[in-house]
Amino acid sequence: MSVYKACDIRGRYPGELDEGFYGLLGRAIGTLLHEMAECPRVIVGGDLRPSTVGLQAALIEGLSATGCSVCDLGRVPTPVAYFAARRFHPVGLAIVTASHNPPEYNGLKLRLGPMPITLEQMARVEETVSEGKFADGHGGVAPLSVADEYLAWACGSAKAAGGLKLVLDCGNGGFSELAPHALRWLGYDVVPLFCEPDGTYPNRSPNPSIPENVDALRQAVRETGAAFGAALDGDGDRVAIVDNQGRSLTGDQAIILLAQHVLGAQGAGEEVVCDIKCSRAVLDAVEARGSRAVLERSGHAFIKTRMIEDDARFGGELSGHFFYRELAGGDDGLYSILRVAELAQSCGEPISELVDAMPRYATSPDVRIPYGAADGPARLDQIASAADGQVLRLDGVRVAYADGWGLARCSVTEPLLTFRFEAYAGAPRAIAERLLAPVPDLREAVLARLDRLEGTH
Repeated sequence: MSVYKACDIRGRYPGELDEGFYGLLGRAIGTLLHEMAECPRVIVGGDLRPSTVGLQAALIEGLSATGCSVCDLGRVPTPVAYFAARRFHPVGLAIVTASHNPPEYNGLKLRLGPMPITLEQMARVEETVSEGKFADGHGGVAPLSVADEYLAWACGSAKAAGGLKLVLDCGNGGFSELAPHALRWLGYDVVPLFCEPDGTYPNRSPNPSIPENVDALRQAVRETGAAFGAALDGDGDRVAIVDNQGRSLTGDQAIILLAQHVLGAQGAGEEVVCDIKCSRAVLDAVEARGSRAVLERSGHAFIKTRMIEDDARFGGELSGHFFYRELAGGDDGLYSILRVAELAQSCGEPISELVDAMPRYATSPDVRIPYGAADGPARLDQIASAADGQVLRLDGVRVAYADGWGLARCSVTEPLLTFRFEAYAGAPRAIAERLLAPVPDLREAVLARLDRLEGTH
């Protein structure tokens, strides 16, 4: 598949992307930014992967060659780059990172203008690279350091501090130095885990949303009696939470936990943007605060855009991205950890009890089925046209029934159809059978895969 994804660029290094490609990307991005400003300023940062140094340098060279003024952050967590963009309002923002992917990958998170990148803008980047018609100029490059300012801002956002013990698993990623420093400065008793910067990620996968990837964190929480544990992804914009019993919170549970804390007793009339894959339990918890839950397409750029357009109070994606009005709709793993720490410090009961009190329904794991290159959207149309429930075509097809819902969508990174089912009473399998009745071959493949997945949980 193409390295151009819905929200960013992602691929293997050097087979799918290399320094030459990033030089072209820089020139293409600079060319498009010149349509927005005469001498566009671009902030550039990158993660800790070994390939990032060369790719970032090539990107900056390409941007400069079009006449852009480049502010080079060096290697920083993605939220620090977002902070710099909020602080200095550049025309463009580019972060060389593959986020939670394994170390052999790299990529690019990109913003052209004041809003998250759109599908149309990504298509224009691809088209401009392909055509090779670039602007010419002589831009400057200057280093920019905002780490101290970011730390002061992050610590200043804390409403409670001191004494609480927590386990912090940085996964050797971008926040390995800044996050422990911030939490200790606030007085927390931090038990560090994998907090030595190393972009080869030698101790665990940079994706913390899979419980097996944070086994060491869960064990450390149990052994130390910590109030909770937190695991950051490779570039620091995502976080996974472990409760005081060493249980990994699901994405739904983490969204509920943070939404309830952020909304507090003043949630009436506020909007919370929810990943289209979220459980009904999330919507129930939000609505119980007097707030309005709004479904949005999966993907950080889509949810962030909706946050900005609606001035929403909070947003959550099941993968561990959490979005806040205070961050101009953006996400930040350390900021989320600080909010969980506030909650654990002030709520008067263990996080495990808050989790056990949450509404819950029977939700399936994600089911992934390969499809032919041109077949996926057509199969989704088949499902939608014959659906006997309330149909939402925001991202694939989501059908709501009185007793549950089912979702079928095309993966943005692989040639796969992905499915998720939830039943309010009974088993998700019944919802799967109903949703997929119009496509018997898919139904049998999904049910067989679902039975295998549920047999392993």
